[in-house]
Amino acid sequence: MKQIILITGGQRSGKSSYAERLALSLSPCPVYMATAHIWDEDFRQRVRLHQQRRGPEWTNIEEERYLSRHDVAGHVVLIDCCTLWATNFLWDESQGTADRPLPDIDAVLSELRAEFDRFTQQDATFIFVTNEIGMGGTSPSALQRRFTDLLGFFNQYVASKADRVVLMVSGLPMTVKDSSTKAGTF
Repeated sequence: MKQIILITGGQRSGKSSYAERLALSLSPCPVYMATAHIWDEDFRQRVRLHQQRRGPEWTNIEEERYLSRHDVAGHVVLIDCCTLWATNFLWDESQGTADRPLPDIDAVLSELRAEFDRFTQQDATFIFVTNEIGMGGTSPSALQRRFTDLLGFFNQYVASKADRVVLMVSGLPMTVKDSSTKAGTF
């Protein structure tokens, strides 16, 4: 049965490990779809730690942008994470010289939403992980403010499509939306 679950929270809130346990509770052989682009050695080490946590029961797919090119029908799929996925779309738009105008958030958001919709048309259980980044102060960087807007709007879109939304706080899951109880619907 098709289902979309969104796991959100701050950095180091326990999102990924909670999502992994959830995926394993739903399937003995889930799919892990990694959206990360390796930017530097520190980030490479973070990715290795994530990989070491997972066992051989996982099917691993690395895909930075076009998740829909992978057939995951009939599977439980953990997508980790929307934050990095959105970064990959924004980065393509923001590369170039210092005098290049800031990326058009509406265009990037439209492309992300379209790819999300194509991907989630499949009959699968989707578990999306994302960062809740809009709870802090406003960045002095115009590009960072654009990214915060992009991810905030994209998270809202995914949450509106999700059957269940879980907010992680200090390792504790808090259900924000559960379509079976109609909580959080509008």
